[in-house]
Amino acid sequence: MVNSEGQLFTIEGLAAGLIMLLTAFIVVSTTSIYTPGDTHISDMQLEQLGSDALRMMNTPNTSADSAESALQSIIKNNDTDRFRETFLWFCNNKTGGAYDILQFSTDVYYRNTPTTSVNRFHFTESRKPTGGEHAVRVTEWVQVDNTAGGSMPAEVDNRVQAVLVEVLLWRD
Repeated sequence: MVNSEGQLFTIEGLAAGLIMLLTAFIVVSTTSIYTPGDTHISDMQLEQLGSDALRMMNTPNTSADSAESALQSIIKNNDTDRFRETFLWFCNNKTGGAYDILQFSTDVYYRNTPTTSVNRFHFTESRKPTGGEHAVRVTEWVQVDNTAGGSMPAEVDNRVQAVLVEVLLWRD
């Protein structure tokens, strides 16, 4: 014999089960836990690699007559070939003999004294970016003495100033 109390307990059990499932679904779908694996580890590694390369290039030279770093000299003399060669050497060199295939595009930002505006000039690139690259941005402040025979573009003031070297770096 089936009575109404048994049917009521069954309906109550089904409703409670549906409520628990719906609650679990809402909690799981609205809560997002981001782990370092979700933040594109390869991008972070590429950014660190580019940052390290720029810092090594900007380390002052203590063994030569001039204490200028390689990056200071490169920017002051507008030596794009040397920048390309040195930066790619630092970035693409790997242990084990195999080379990585990284590409870059570099701009230099400077402050124009008469207009007090921040301007930029395109410095160099390993390959022209097409817009489809997944690039990371790496920057380094460089103290440049443009008064002592530098060959920076004409619009850059002839004075000692800090310029920002910005590199977009991507894997091919």
